[in-house]
Amino acid sequence: MIVYRVGNDLELDRIIDLYASCTLGPRRPLSDRERMAEIIRGSNLVITAWDDDLPVGIARSLSDFAYVTYLADLAIRESHQRRGIGKELIRRTQQAAPRAQIVLLSAPQAVDYYPRIGLERHNSAWVLNPGQSLA
Repeated sequence: MIVYRVGNDLELDRIIDLYASCTLGPRRPLSDRERMAEIIRGSNLVITAWDDDLPVGIARSLSDFAYVTYLADLAIRESHQRRGIGKELIRRTQQAAPRAQIVLLSAPQAVDYYPRIGLERHNSAWVLNPGQSLA
């Protein structure tokens, strides 16, 4: 049975292992423990999924709880994918901030997943990478 928890007071090594166990891992700074700790600590809406004492999913968001929730990470352990855990994590994120729209940037491997569960595509997203100068 999967249990869901809210909060970012998490054991860092277990969360890094969760990220490493899915396709999102290579796109996160997993070898930089300090930065990963900052990433988790700086997120004000974190919902995790647990199979006994094993973290199997995380929805890591930044929200103002009134207008927008930026879902920065949705990561599900590969061994637990296709069980509805990702959809439930998004549902619980929405319930935690019911007046806010959820906005996310999809990992390339998940582009087809989000419309399948009911999210609408938005064609204008812009990125300014660290160290990149404005024109």
